[in-house]
Formats: sequence, structure tokens, C-alpha cells
Amino acid sequence: MKIVVIGATSAIAHETTKCFAREGAELFLVARSADKLETIAADLRVRGAQQVETFALDVNELERHQELFDAALSALGELDLLFISYGTLGDQRKCELSVDETMKELTTNFTSVISLLTLAANYFERRRRGKIVVVSSVAGDRGRGSNYVYGTAKGAVSIFLQGLRNRMHKVGVSVLTVKPGFVDTPMTAAVRKGPLFAKPRVVGEGIYAAIKKGKEVVYLPWFWSPIMFVVKSIPERVFKRLSL
Repeated sequence: MKIVVIGATSAIAHETTKCFAREGAELFLVARSADKLETIAADLRVRGAQQVETFALDVNELERHQELFDAALSALGELDLLFISYGTLGDQRKCELSVDETMKELTTNFTSVISLLTLAANYFERRRRGKIVVVSSVAGDRGRGSNYVYGTAKGAVSIFLQGLRNRMHKVGVSVLTVKPGFVDTPMTAAVRKGPLFAKPRVVGEGIYAAIKKGKEVVYLPWFWSPIMFVVKSIPERVFKRLSL
């Protein structure tokens, strides 16, 4: 399988690509840090990946997204799967006080993702086969006072993926929305850990299993599905009084 991984140095992406490396996949890894990319690439080659290429990119450079896809096609010949797994957990209070901070978070977590998905969708639509997998978040299921800027971006991504799934179904392309809960990664380093936190390996292996099973939406770990069902069911008049 020929796979483009955007956000390849994230802990979740690394754990997922380990699974594909073991089956001899050909990988095109994209992230901001060239040094970190090479470290991940070396690890995946040792684990069995047939080919691993890297491409350094800040995803907020929207004008370079087409260059990214051109480079991936040049390296791999064709693409079977696009996996997007990146994001920033910005400071909610800073966003509340600054339009610039808010727009920066929305650009990283939403606008850049939509740009990449638009290019990928047109490619896979022409081929009439392929897989698109995007890591969203349970934070996008309902707006909460503690992180509604981040949640807005993830919720918008999830809605976009719903529509894209409907469009791509007609041409045999699958679209998987991944909704992790709390994951113990560098992005959540400043967050106090609790019993609901999962290890990246659990989430990464869950993503791999969901891809293989042809899932369309998956909550990881599984228990976030009933939790979010309850959260979404709370009436607004009650929910707004909760400290969430």
C-alpha cells in the first residue's frame, strides 16, 4: 500500500504507521521538522516499510499543498491512502483575547486540513478508489467553554468529512473520521492526566484496525462513543452550567 502521512511525527501517526510498516507499505511522510522526520523514517524502515520518503512542510503554508502532492506522486507513483494526523491544542484563554490567536488555531486545525482534503479528494475521485483517514477529536462533538476554539475546528473537520464521505462513496473511495479522546502525547503535556487518557499505541492500533475493517467513524478508545452520546444528550440549559 502506498500511503501519504501528514503529521507523520505525531505520536498517533507514528504508532499507526508502525502497523503499516510491518506489512511492507510504501510511505511518504510529511511534517514540519526534517530532523524528526528522518528519525521516524529510519524507525519505520527497520520495522519493514518497503520505501520511506520524507517531505518537510508547515501545513499552514497552504500554497505548498499542491507541491506536496506532486512530490508524493513523484516518489510513490500513485496513492492508495491519505492519512492526516496533526493539530495544535492552543490556549483557549489566549484565543478569547486575540483574533490572531483564534485564526491561527483555526488555520492549523481546520483550514489547512480542508485544503489538503480538497486536493486529495479530487485525486482519488479521478482514480475511483482509495482511502482518506483523518484524525478529528471528540472535542468537536459539542462546544465546551474550556476549549471551544479547538472544538470548533475539529467539529468543522468532522462535518466536512461527513459530506466528503457522501461524495466519495459514489466513486468507491472510503473516508474514515477518527475521534480520539484524551491521548497522552506531547500535545497534551500540559494537561493533567486522568483515567480517561489513552496511550498513543492504543489509538494508533485502533486506527489501523478501523481502516482494515472499513469503518467510517471510530471513537478511540471505544468507551468515548457512549461518553459522547451522553454529553451530546444533555440539554443546553443544563450543559451551560457545567464546568466542562
